[in-house]
Amino acid sequence: MCEHIAEAIRAGHTALGIELGSTRIKAVLTGPDHAPIASGDFTWQNRLENGWWTYALPDAWAGVQAAFAALAADVQARYGVPLARVGALGVSGMMHGYLPFDAAGRQLAAFRTWRNTRTGAAAAALTAALGFNIPQRWSIAHLYQAVLDGEEHVPRIAFLTTLAGYIHWQLTGETVLGVGEASGVFPIDPATGDYDAARLQTAQALLAEHGAPLCLREILPRVLPAGAPAGTLTPQGARLLDPTGTLQPGAPLCPPEGDAGTGMAATGSVAARTGNVSAGTSVFAMVVLEHPLRAVHPELDLVATPTGRPVAMVHVNTCTSDLDAWVALLGQMAEAAGRPLTRDEAYALFYRQALAGAPDAGGLVSYNCYAGEPVLGLDAGCPLLARRPDAALTLPNLARASLYAAMAALRTGMDLLLQGEGVRLDRLVGHGGLFKVPGVGQKLLAGALGVPVTVRAAAGEGGPWGMALLAAYAAEATGEPLESWLDAVFAGAESTTLPPDAADAAGFDQFLARYRRLLPAQRAAAEALL
Repeated sequence: MCEHIAEAIRAGHTALGIELGSTRIKAVLTGPDHAPIASGDFTWQNRLENGWWTYALPDAWAGVQAAFAALAADVQARYGVPLARVGALGVSGMMHGYLPFDAAGRQLAAFRTWRNTRTGAAAAALTAALGFNIPQRWSIAHLYQAVLDGEEHVPRIAFLTTLAGYIHWQLTGETVLGVGEASGVFPIDPATGDYDAARLQTAQALLAEHGAPLCLREILPRVLPAGAPAGTLTPQGARLLDPTGTLQPGAPLCPPEGDAGTGMAATGSVAARTGNVSAGTSVFAMVVLEHPLRAVHPELDLVATPTGRPVAMVHVNTCTSDLDAWVALLGQMAEAAGRPLTRDEAYALFYRQALAGAPDAGGLVSYNCYAGEPVLGLDAGCPLLARRPDAALTLPNLARASLYAAMAALRTGMDLLLQGEGVRLDRLVGHGGLFKVPGVGQKLLAGALGVPVTVRAAAGEGGPWGMALLAAYAAEATGEPLESWLDAVFAGAESTTLPPDAADAAGFDQFLARYRRLLPAQRAAAEALL
C-alpha cells in the first residue's frame, strides 16, 4: 500500500488542500481515492491591535510555509519520496474580513478578521438598504464602515479580498473567489451565481453618497463556481509555498473557498435539506435551503454552497476558545502534580468527564464569549463562569457547562431557522475540533439541537481535507455535479450517527434557560472588565 501511494505522489496523482484557520494553518494531501495520506500544520493566533482583531500577512506566509514543510516531511517519512508535485491545489481560509490593496499590490490596512464587531453602523445601514442581512463581519460591511469613518486609505483601494483570496492571488496571479467565499463578501444572486446586480447598484449608490470614488464591480474579486479552473501555481507561487525549491510549479488551482464551503465539502453537505456544523475556534451551522426564507433575520446569514446554492448560516464567533483555556489550566495542574498529560490526553479526559456531568451541568452557567456575539446581541464579551452557592462545582459539571457554552448561541440561531422558518433538515454532519474526542461533542450537540448528528471518521481533518476534495473535483473536470461526485467519495465511508438523548435535551434546555436569564450579567461583565 505504501509503495502504491508513493507512486501516486511521484506521479502527481494527489490533491493538496491548505486552510488558514483561526488557530491553525493546516495542509492535507489526498491520494487517488481522495482519502488523506499526509498532513502538516502550524499554530498561530490573532492579535488585538489598535482595536482590531488581526493577523499579520508575513505571519500567514510563515505559517503556510511551515505547514507545507511539515506536510512534505510527513510524506518523506511515511512514503520515502519528496513532495515535488501535486496534481491539484486549493486554498481556503476563515471567511469574511477586510484586506484592501492599492494598484501596486500594497496592503492598505491591517487585515480585519471575522472576529471584529466594530462595523455595526455599516451593517445596519446596508441591511436596511439592501433588504438582506449583512452581518458585521462581511467584507462589504468592513468597507462601508471604513467609508463612514472617513479612513484615508479608502480612495486608494484597487482590490479588496479575503485571506483565502489573497493567498490564492499570490500563488496564481488570479484575483478570484469561489462563490461560497464570495457570498461572505457581498450577497450572491442564486440565479446567476454572481454578486447580486441590483444590490450591487444600491450599495454603489451608498458609497457615492459619501464621496467614495470606488467601483464595487472593479474592486471585488471575480466569482467562480466549484469545478471552474482558477489558475495554475506559478514559479513564484511554488517558491512561496516551498522555499526549498522542491515543489514544481504548474499545478492547477480550484477557486479559493472559505471555511464554510470547505466544511460543506468535507461533510458532503451541498444538497438541499443537508447541513453541517463546523466547530472549532468559531462554530457555524450551514443548512442548504429548498426555499427562500420568509423574513430577514439578523441572526442568520444567507450565503452559498461552493456551487452557488442558497444556504442559511448560523455563525457564532466563539466556540472552543474557553474550552481550550480550561483544558490548558487543568493540564498545568497535572504537570504541577508531577503527572503531565499530553495535549490529546488532556482534551480526551476533559471531554469525557462531561459525559459524567449532570444533564443541566449541575446549575453551572458558562459563557465562552471572547468577543462580541451578534447572535446573542452582545457587542463585547468576556469569559464568565457563574453558579448559585449550592450548585455542584465538580469537574464533570464544569466540563459539561463548558461544552454547553460552546453550543448555546448556536442553538439560538438554529431555533429561528428550524422552528421559526420551518426549514427541513434531513442530515446534520459535524466536523472540526469539537468532534475529535469520539462521541462527546457529537452526543451533547444532538441533545442541544434536538436533531441526530453524524460524524465521519475524517471529521478531525475538517476544512483542509474539504479543500483538497474541491481541488480534486476541479482537476478531474468530469462535468458531474458536485453533489453526486461527493456522494461517490463518501460511499461506504465510516461514520456514526447519534440521535438526541432525552435527558441531554431536557438538561440543555434547563442550562439554556439559566444562560439566557444571565445574559445581562455577561453584558455587565464585559462593560466592567474591558
